[in-house]
Amino acid sequence: MQGRLIYLMGPSGSGKDSLLQAARAPLEAHGCRFARRVITRSAESVGEDALGVTPAEFERLEGEGAFALSWRANGLAYGILREIDDWLSAGQDVLINGSRGHLEAARQRYPQLLAILLQVDEAVLRRRLLARGRETPEQIEQRLARSRSFSTVGGASAATVAQEHICVLDNSGPLPQTVSRLLQLLDEARQCA
Repeated sequence: MQGRLIYLMGPSGSGKDSLLQAARAPLEAHGCRFARRVITRSAESVGEDALGVTPAEFERLEGEGAFALSWRANGLAYGILREIDDWLSAGQDVLINGSRGHLEAARQRYPQLLAILLQVDEAVLRRRLLARGRETPEQIEQRLARSRSFSTVGGASAATVAQEHICVLDNSGPLPQTVSRLLQLLDEARQCA
């Protein structure tokens, strides 16, 4: 039986890294693997188990076909190593930290993927972005505008999200609540598969 790719996406500051850390043990107990991203900025590794590489190293890896998926966003390059194909072939589910802008390309390669959009209230998102101190106020406002364009409240309607088969997961509240809802979404997806 083929495993399923779980494609977690959401705006920067929505809590993807925190959710991945909190959900790791319960998901691994259910046989789910976590793919480590390759990123062209080592500072991005803070809070995420990522491999930081130089742009030249990334280009080399990409040219050698080392990535199952790769994309560019926010001035960085991101890659998911091909090992996920072996895990999926072995029947294991694989969770990746993906990109909203790369979802369609990921779906072309993995048509059965489960897309999960992590959302957070804009006021909470603004506080998180300010607290981490990575971006200027102007960059934060750009991120918030981009987040609105992908939200079910802003740009995409709930019908569009349903049509595109995207599960929305709210992370505005306590993290344990979000982990429980994530596990529930995965159980529901398994029952439908």
